Amino acid sequence: QVQLVESGGGLVQAGGSPRLSCTASGRTRSRYHMGWFRQAPGKEREFVAAISWGGGITKYTDSVEGRFTISRDNSKNTLALQMSSLKPEDTAVYYCAASYTTALLTARSDYNYWGQGTQVTVSP
Repeated sequence: QVQLVESGGGLVQAGGSPRLSCTASGRTRSRYHMGWFRQAPGKEREFVAAISWGGGITKYTDSVEGRFTISRDNSKNTLALQMSSLKPEDTAVYYCAASYTTALLTARSDYNYWGQGTQVTVSP
């Protein structure tokens, strides 16, 4: 079991650059890819970004490419999402997730563990 706890959300003005963090505990010695997903009101949870176990491979959804940066520090069991140039359409609950798949994948069903989420609200 891996427990994930997100932090860093809140109310941000458009154009802002908040940083989300996720701390993992439990079965952290196992190798796992990690990702960020988000869910806006009335919408399905969608992929945002993912990073491989060693940090050498990253993937982003098109709408955040160039604005968000995912990173991880395995020595501290932490995952981060540096967000910039935020837009009102980035408003959502952001979830941290861990995946034990071999390849770095982006579907919700490929992720085994989830955090409780942190709200990010972008004001115009």
